[in-house]
Amino acid sequence: MITREAQLEITQLLEEFPAVAVLGPRQVGKTTLAETIATAISPDPIYLDLESPTDQAKLREPEAYFELHKGQLIILDEIQRVPELFAILRGVIDRRRRQGYKTGQFLILGSASLDLLKQASESLAGRIAYKELSGLTATEIIAPKIGDQNRLWLRGGFPDSFLAKTDPASLRWRLNFINTYLERDVPQFGPRIPAAALRLLWTMLAHNQGAQLNMAQLGANLGISIPTTKRYIELLEDLLLIRHLRPWSGNVGKRLVKAPKVYIRDSGITHALLNLTTLDDLLGHPVVGASWEGFVVENLLSCLPVGVTPWFYRTSAGAEIDLVIERNRQQKYAIEIKRSMAPVLSKGFYLGCEDIGATSRFLVYPGTERYPVSKGVTAIALVDMMQEVRNIQ
Repeated sequence: MITREAQLEITQLLEEFPAVAVLGPRQVGKTTLAETIATAISPDPIYLDLESPTDQAKLREPEAYFELHKGQLIILDEIQRVPELFAILRGVIDRRRRQGYKTGQFLILGSASLDLLKQASESLAGRIAYKELSGLTATEIIAPKIGDQNRLWLRGGFPDSFLAKTDPASLRWRLNFINTYLERDVPQFGPRIPAAALRLLWTMLAHNQGAQLNMAQLGANLGISIPTTKRYIELLEDLLLIRHLRPWSGNVGKRLVKAPKVYIRDSGITHALLNLTTLDDLLGHPVVGASWEGFVVENLLSCLPVGVTPWFYRTSAGAEIDLVIERNRQQKYAIEIKRSMAPVLSKGFYLGCEDIGATSRFLVYPGTERYPVSKGVTAIALVDMMQEVRNIQ
C-alpha cells in the first residue's frame, strides 16, 4: 500500500539530488517503495541488500562497482549495516558531478535515524536529501471511515499488520516484529543490551504512552542506572520506534515543564506490548486516551511541511496543550486531542492558548463532523486536521 504521493516525492528528490535517503523502521514499506519507483526508471536500477552476504561481497571494491554501473540508479538497502560507505559515496558523487552526472545516482534505505547515521550528515552534506517514511496514515487507508480509522489505530501503520485477515493474526505479526527487533536488530548497535530489559522498558513506555520522560523512575523500575536508561531510550529513538515531543520553550514568563513527552510511534506496537487484541480490549484499557493521543500526534507529524515545528505546552500551574504546531511567531496552531464523541475542553487548554498567542485552535476527536466548540475552537476529524496541517504556509 505505497501511496502515489510518496512515490512522487521521492522521484522528485531524485531529480534534484545525487542521493536520496529513505529512513523508517523495518517492514514499513521502504523496499516496496524503492521497487515501485525502480519500475519507472530507465536503465534498470541496481538493487543491493546490504544484509545479504552476496550483495555485500559485490561492494568489496565499492568505487569500482559504482564506476561499472555509472548512469544507473543504485539502491542500497539497510545502509546502517555498512556505514563506512557514506565516505566513499561522497567521493563518487563529487567525481561524477565533474563528469556531468548530477542527480539520481543513489537511493539509500535505512532502518535507523539520522542521529545513528551520523556518517551521512557529515559525509554527504549538500549531496543528499532525506525522507522519513512512516507507516500507513489515516489519509492513506482505502476508505477513511471511522471503522477503517479504528482498525488503523488498533493495528498500527505497518502494512502487514494493518492488512492481516484477523485481529489475532495482526497481533501475532506485531509480536513477532517486536521479537525480531530485540533478538536480531538491537544487538548490532553498540554494546550488548539485554533483550529482556529492553522489552520491559518498551512495555513500560507503552503503559505510560505520552507521559513526560522520567529517567530516574524508569531506571529504578528496571534496576539500572540513569545513564544506562538514557542509552536504552536513545537506541529506541534511533531505531525510529519511539518519538520525543519537546516542550514549548517560548518566553511567556511562565514556569514551563522541561522534560519531553515520549510516544511509541506506532499505535499497533503499543497495543501489542500491552497484549490488546481487539478494539473492545483497547477501549476497556486505561491506556485508551493516551493511545489515541499518540495515534493522532503521529499522523499529524507525518504530514508536517518543511520548516514547521511541533511542541507540546505545559506549565506548572496547569495550562496545557497536547500539540502546538508553530510555523513562525505569527502562526501557532493549538491542538487538543480527545477520545470522546462529546469532548469537553479544560480551562488549562484556554489558558495555554492565551499564553502562547495561538492563532488557530482545534480539537481533534474520533467523529467526522466539523463544528465550533467555543471561544474560537473548532472540533475536527483527524483526516481533516491532517489536511489543515499540510496546508500550513
